[in-house]
Amino acid sequence: MTDPFDSRKARAAAWFHTLRDRIVAAFEDLEDRFSDGQPGRFQVTPTTRADGGGGLMSVMRGGKVFEKVGVNWSEVHGVLGEKAQRAMAARGVPGMAEDPRFWASGISLVAHMVNPHAPAVHMNTRMFWTPGAAWFGGGSDLNPAIEYAEDTAHFHAEMQRACDAHGADYYPRFKAWADEYFFVPHRGRARGVGGIFYDDLNTGDWEADFAFTQAVGEAFLPAFVPLTERRLGTAWTEADKDVQLIHRGLYAEYNLVYDRGTKFGLETGHDANAVLMSLPPVAKWT
Repeated sequence: MTDPFDSRKARAAAWFHTLRDRIVAAFEDLEDRFSDGQPGRFQVTPTTRADGGGGLMSVMRGGKVFEKVGVNWSEVHGVLGEKAQRAMAARGVPGMAEDPRFWASGISLVAHMVNPHAPAVHMNTRMFWTPGAAWFGGGSDLNPAIEYAEDTAHFHAEMQRACDAHGADYYPRFKAWADEYFFVPHRGRARGVGGIFYDDLNTGDWEADFAFTQAVGEAFLPAFVPLTERRLGTAWTEADKDVQLIHRGLYAEYNLVYDRGTKFGLETGHDANAVLMSLPPVAKWT
């Protein structure tokens, strides 16, 4: 019997793949425009999940703009393990005990910059399906080591623009969710200056929810690229780099201890290198 969601899964997976392609091209263009030598390029590696599906891991290391950046796309499926089933059931996903099959596709991005004045950034959008429910999630948040108020304002304005076109309450709700989600309890502080975060989005109108998720993905380059262009020419010192490396340590702590996507990826057997591509190339702890 054909699953009525099959065509929707295919549409979502294809769009996430297209978004991945556009971001990779935009980041390589930044390398072309701001490199005085050999520009950085992504290395693309197919990934597989033992129980079904896979994706593309695209990582650039040692660029002139990006010290390390990963833009991963995946489409995976299979049966959730007992721990993942319990986590889904705790979030209110129906039918986990009766039928723990799942399908998921999305894009995940983390960029760590060469210049300490240029902010690191995270973005992801995804669709998740089980026989009992289907929903979208994602968001984007800015992680400067050295904050500039105008950069923070620009980033949030682009996120708000994406939200406001789809729901008057989306931006305040999803900004507050990001502030809560990206808080590092053991440090008593946020990991960055926030953005938006949402999960389990299922309003009953799949097309509307997909359109919003597309808007979040579309907002990323206008929100981030101008900040990178603005800061790449800023002179920096070894003291600035030290601040950046310490902030990266905070970022690594969060991703390894709290991040929901990291936990899910490792627990469901996805390629560990792809799951952990978010970790910075170099970090420091005091």
